[in-house]
Amino acid sequence: MLKSIISMSLMHAQITTDYDGLVVRSATKVTADVINATGNLQIIGRAGTGVDNVDVDAATKKGIIVMNTPSGNTISAAELTCTLLMSLSRHVPQAAMSMKAGNWDRKKFMGAEMYGKILGIVGLGRIGKEVATRMQSFGMKTIGYDPITPPEVTATWGVDQMSLEQLWPQCDYITVHTPLMPSTAGLLNDTSFAKCKKGVKVVNCARGGIIDEDALLRALESGQCGGAGLDVFVEEPPKNRALVNHPNVISCPHLGASTKEAQARCGQDIALQIVDMVMGKGLVGAVNAQVLASTFSPGSHQWIKLGEAVGVVLKSCTTSKQPFSQVQITTQGDCLKGSSGYMTSAVMVGLLTDVSKSCPNLVNSLTLAKESGIKVTRNHSEGLTQGDSCEVEISVNGSSYRATGSVQGGAPVLLELNHSVFRQPVSLTGNLLFFKAAASPQLLPSVTGLLATAGVEMESFSAPAARSGDQWFCVGLSSLLGDLGALKPLVKEAAQLSV
Repeated sequence: MLKSIISMSLMHAQITTDYDGLVVRSATKVTADVINATGNLQIIGRAGTGVDNVDVDAATKKGIIVMNTPSGNTISAAELTCTLLMSLSRHVPQAAMSMKAGNWDRKKFMGAEMYGKILGIVGLGRIGKEVATRMQSFGMKTIGYDPITPPEVTATWGVDQMSLEQLWPQCDYITVHTPLMPSTAGLLNDTSFAKCKKGVKVVNCARGGIIDEDALLRALESGQCGGAGLDVFVEEPPKNRALVNHPNVISCPHLGASTKEAQARCGQDIALQIVDMVMGKGLVGAVNAQVLASTFSPGSHQWIKLGEAVGVVLKSCTTSKQPFSQVQITTQGDCLKGSSGYMTSAVMVGLLTDVSKSCPNLVNSLTLAKESGIKVTRNHSEGLTQGDSCEVEISVNGSSYRATGSVQGGAPVLLELNHSVFRQPVSLTGNLLFFKAAASPQLLPSVTGLLATAGVEMESFSAPAARSGDQWFCVGLSSLLGDLGALKPLVKEAAQLSV
């Protein structure tokens, strides 16, 4: 549970070592150095939409949840976008400045109606949708592009989706509402401007860099672009003033979320989201830990414990043979349908504990596995031969090892280890000793005597159903043995662990 949360501008990175949570706005840069300097940090809350001021990769690697408020700025950003669109159409800021200078230039500021014009919206998420519905009220036709939102969904808002190649030549106005990432950087560039109508007007209230600033300036100077409304820039504040000073550019100092309502909403949203997560009510806005969203369902915590415990068992039983190269996780049964994501992460937490230099958790375990060169695959089987269960198979130096577990009576249990099916499921709790040996009448008394000599009490005993060949047994212990070597005369392999 989070004990303390700080909301701040990071003047001193070391201050975060004492806190479990960090809440920031857009101006605060949470860099890899800041993240790596933290000690107890579990969550970084960005009170706003974008998280480009947070090194998400560094946070993920350290197992820290990064959360934003996906809807807090929506209305304010959409309203500013519409304001810039209308200002571009009627030259309102330029006319106002001319009036302040004592001029009366009616002809100079001849504008155009928005009625009947075509607005291209690139990015049809929450803000794109709000812009569309507002500008439709002015009689604009709205078309758009989005690789995620289905066309049948946007059609219900009155937005016709199409490819960018189809969109560029049709638009009188273009507004962008995408995150900044490699695929969207420079989305509007020399090539795309050349495909647009001459005099097209563009607006960017999303992130600086989605529109190539140098290409935009060239398009403005040539007349290919008739005007630009810019609230965001690659460098903020922009040092290259050529774009800001262009007479056909209306610029703002990143005001998209600068309303009293948005500021209050974002602050309240991030606080409530963190409280809901801590209280186990749900997870909203996590940008690097979507797998955790399904861990708030009833009973999920016991399955997570099972996944981690099965991972620990397999790691312990193959310690002398590691490193492992492949992991296959198979979930089975209706109870685990849709849960293979968090089960996979949980298993990897168990397998990587004390192996990885980082502390594995559900947020970073798959990232750490990838960095370690471990191939992880997962699938779900609808078959009910073993009921609801999780089977894990790992490959170590060409050999495979397997364990199958389930949740029974609200507690995680082990059903099978390396083809040894236990007569009674092994309760995965406390101190456990696994050993491989041939079944014989003398085995149990010999092991019991050895434990007694070592001052360790046997609390439970689980034998395999098969009686022939080498099989795996499990003993519950009052405490771990000081030296497993004492078992060598009795067993072929042995491992002990605490879960």
